[in-house]
Amino acid sequence: GGSDTVELPIKFTPKYAGCYHCQIILKSSFDIRVYEIECVVNAEQADAQLEFQTPAYQTVTQEIPISNMSSQDWRFEAILEGQCFYGPPMINVRVGETAPYPLTFKPVAEC
Repeated sequence: GGSDTVELPIKFTPKYAGCYHCQIILKSSFDIRVYEIECVVNAEQADAQLEFQTPAYQTVTQEIPISNMSSQDWRFEAILEGQCFYGPPMINVRVGETAPYPLTFKPVAEC
């Protein structure tokens, strides 16, 4: 009824969002084991609200900055919900860069 597992508690307190890699090396006089660990840390999700004001029937575009502070390039798929909103279906953001996502509102009636 014995168990072949051993718990190895790890405490990880990153300062920033990103992808963190590390190795855990366990040594004994008979064996060496190397474990590769990758931790992905996401920034806290923030609620955001955009308000568009434009004269009737005129288009307005808001550039939304997407900053990639991780160690990998990002490729996003944009899914827009709601009438009269438009933007590119895909956006790529390279490591360490900020790319603008152009969100456009094209009203077809007064609202």
